Amino acid sequence: MTGRAGEVFETSRAVSDIESLLAADLPTGGLPVSEGDPVTGEWTGTRGEGFRIVPLWESEALTGVYGAGWNQAEDAAEANLALVAAELDRRWGAHRKVSMRVPLFRDQAGEPMPALFQSLCDLDCYGDLTIWGPTVTEGRWIAISVNQSDGDAPMIMTVVVSQLPIIELTD
Repeated sequence: MTGRAGEVFETSRAVSDIESLLAADLPTGGLPVSEGDPVTGEWTGTRGEGFRIVPLWESEALTGVYGAGWNQAEDAAEANLALVAAELDRRWGAHRKVSMRVPLFRDQAGEPMPALFQSLCDLDCYGDLTIWGPTVTEGRWIAISVNQSDGDAPMIMTVVVSQLPIIELTD
């Protein structure tokens, strides 16, 4: 699924990756483009005007995992997200939440939305966003989330770095 398959989760590595993305140049134009590992083709990131979306971590595939085992995998993914959020809260203050409910419904209805939200939907990244911003780094916004694209797919933690505010879409 992503270029992070098989990596063990480490809070310090995830935070370091976020800091690197925060300091990197963001695209100043063009349509969103997803990028993949040249050997495996697995997703390594998406870039669009003023934003980047990158996987931070991927769990094991959940093929054949049900009930208590699936709940444990989901709880572990949420715990990983909470560890990263706690560290970022220490650095930047309390986070806010942005629901992906409206983008999900707009996507299903084929309605237009900002490129960042459309890109998240195109990647099946429907997990609610944990947001900080604007940060002291050029006023950029950071969002992290965890989601799963279908019942057998792994849990994926993603990060968004955006030059534009990441705010909840209205109905």
